[in-house]
Amino acid sequence: APPRASNGSREGAEGTWLRTRLAPGEVITAQSGAFERDPQESSTTDEELSRAGSPGSRGGGGSSTTPDYGEKRLPQALIIGVKKGGTRALLEAIRAHPDVRAVGTEPHFFDRNYEKGLEWYRNVMPKTLEGQITMEKTPSYFVTNEAPRRIHSMAKDTKLIVVVRNPVTRAISDYTQTLSKKPEIPTFEVLAFKNRTLGLIDASWSAIRIGIYALHLENWLQYFPLSQILFVSGERLITDPAGEMAKVQDFLGLKRIVTEKHFYFNKTKGFPCLKKPEDSSAPRCLGKSKGRTHPKIDPDVIHRLRKFYKPFNVMFYQMTGQDFQWEQEESDK
Repeated sequence: APPRASNGSREGAEGTWLRTRLAPGEVITAQSGAFERDPQESSTTDEELSRAGSPGSRGGGGSSTTPDYGEKRLPQALIIGVKKGGTRALLEAIRAHPDVRAVGTEPHFFDRNYEKGLEWYRNVMPKTLEGQITMEKTPSYFVTNEAPRRIHSMAKDTKLIVVVRNPVTRAISDYTQTLSKKPEIPTFEVLAFKNRTLGLIDASWSAIRIGIYALHLENWLQYFPLSQILFVSGERLITDPAGEMAKVQDFLGLKRIVTEKHFYFNKTKGFPCLKKPEDSSAPRCLGKSKGRTHPKIDPDVIHRLRKFYKPFNVMFYQMTGQDFQWEQEESDK
């Protein structure tokens, strides 16, 4: 079982929360305390992290102009989620800003490596000059019970960024990634249900669980005010990357330097690629692991998942004060 949460009562509270706020006719069959742990998005290894933190290294972050002078600082801003939401695209875009230095690998400090201590974490960071912001991204933080308390104890004024995406397409993308590594796994339809005939969604499957954003956000709001959390639309990061990046730069207190000049839409991959506005070289796109073609999913399964997520989405809109229009997006299809 996952470790007990900070106030000792979260597990039971979340179980009650799950049981009492369901879509009509839908059932969640597992309490949050019984959720399994899932291999995370990153393939970051200890070896990569030790290289990033070794003397003379560039901390795995920033562009080729990252200075070897300056000092390593704990991050003032974190991209904390969500897996398969667009966090890598956001990280690469914000790293184009000269006042941002970010770790390329995912440190997983607040979920997997916390016992190594803050000095280990600081050493993984790139060197920065006065006035530059240090950042990192680890998407699994958003769904880790202990992460909000641990980050708050490091610095209660830490700025948090969450990239969210329609939870149905996020779940399918999550499954697609796992399928590419383990082609022998059952179909999406099999994994999504406890009982297909009765329509019982299996919320203990991490691909489903991660998309219950309201549940996870409730945990963060115990430690951080909404004013310190920015929610970025994964959909708009594709259709209007410059617009979303303007919000990110404003949130971080940065001058709007990353603009539409930095993006080029790649029709083959289906998402924008980065380019230096003054540079005529080829745009830099995310790797082949991004933009995979999703397997065809039974429309009835998608319909049931939409119905399952709808009340959680509405609650998330109310909690954040933002309407991501996922239901409208689906009705247009």
